[in-house]
Amino acid sequence: MSRKVVRTSKFRHVFGQPVKADQCYDDIRISQMTWDSNFCSVNPKFVAMIVDASGGGAFIVLPLSKTGRIDMSLPTVCGHTGPVLDIEFYGGLISPLKDPVVKLEGHSKRVGILSWHPTAHNVLMSAGCDNVVILWNVARGEAVVRIDSMHTDLIYSACWNRNGSQILTSCKDKKLRVIDPRKGSVICEKDKPHEGSRPVRAVFVSDGKILTTGFSRMSERQVALWDPNNFSEPLNLQELDTSSGVLLPFFDPDTGVVYLCGKGDSSIRYFEVTDEAPYVHYLSMYSSKESQKGMGYMPKRGLEVNKCEIARFYKLHERKCEPIVMTVPRKSDLFQEDLYPDTIGPEPSVEADDWFAGKNGEPILISLKDGFVATTKNKEFKVIKSLMATTSSSSSYRQSDSVVRELRESSAFNVFYLTSITVNCEVLCNCSFYFIYRTCRPCRRR
Repeated sequence: MSRKVVRTSKFRHVFGQPVKADQCYDDIRISQMTWDSNFCSVNPKFVAMIVDASGGGAFIVLPLSKTGRIDMSLPTVCGHTGPVLDIEFYGGLISPLKDPVVKLEGHSKRVGILSWHPTAHNVLMSAGCDNVVILWNVARGEAVVRIDSMHTDLIYSACWNRNGSQILTSCKDKKLRVIDPRKGSVICEKDKPHEGSRPVRAVFVSDGKILTTGFSRMSERQVALWDPNNFSEPLNLQELDTSSGVLLPFFDPDTGVVYLCGKGDSSIRYFEVTDEAPYVHYLSMYSSKESQKGMGYMPKRGLEVNKCEIARFYKLHERKCEPIVMTVPRKSDLFQEDLYPDTIGPEPSVEADDWFAGKNGEPILISLKDGFVATTKNKEFKVIKSLMATTSSSSSYRQSDSVVRELRESSAFNVFYLTSITVNCEVLCNCSFYFIYRTCRPCRRR
């Protein structure tokens, strides 16, 4: 009879857990706009959420420590005449702001996608309902690259690869495109990555591969992995369920784990992406009672490494924001290097002008070990002095028997046995054998 072999993975037992009620952000009016974006952005100091506002769009920025009930009179950022659809942190607030640092005007219709370059300073990508992708030099406030004739319909998603040398877009025209952003040309494309007509989301994962979420012809939600060097067949294709919400993928390049959060769902699925077939391995699912209207994803440098936390989400409800922690169940007083390799830091590696001129820069990595605080306490070992005494008289045999019987009936014997302290046992059996076992092996005396 064949026996099923369980795949070994250090993330197989990862579990999600919401924080306590007093650590949530309550009484926040989340935006009611029907748009497939995250509606939330997080960095190690602040959390920003798009809120419902009259007379234009607005979002609120809170310190992570400001939990509990949020006062309705708390100031919001109101710089748009229409609804806010997407927000992205770039650094963080260093002083109060009353006016925008720069206004970027170039789209003829509303903008639904924003993404900062992962390595270049002050380079921003935007995509709008006018089917146009624009690359901005934010320091100068000018549009350097404008890709306006490539996409023939609404752009569903747009993201960078690891070093920002390529852009990946999914479009309503049912095409998946890998683009050279500075030349504005298509490197490769895939027609109909998913057969359904619902929105497709796509992200770069390990080794330049592409992970997509979409729908089948029968409206079943799917997740697929593609090799851009061979778009003929997916490396892996899995059908999940028949829900209607668009799956938002969040990929962690340090662990190879991808999290799928569906808008309107009450669950988070997570998979491990490896370089061995079948490439995409289902791990588990976090479920809750209330559905999510949006989701924020904390960068790796904002996690608590002492608790073996590998991901943290900020789930948007109807009237609150609830942090959800993903944890690897380990008990150790040491820094877990296999869970926390060097990760992407906040510092850019190349200036905007140099990048637009053709220079690429790899991400500057930082270690998370500096954020680890050791909790090991000095252990005190107890030694039973009566066991350390030695004698060669024959009367010591009877004495040793009574000592052992008393120790067996007391907790002192357990302390001595568990710490495995090495002592000479002449007083016990005159054989000089290490007293580690309950019965001395050479002479079988008790």
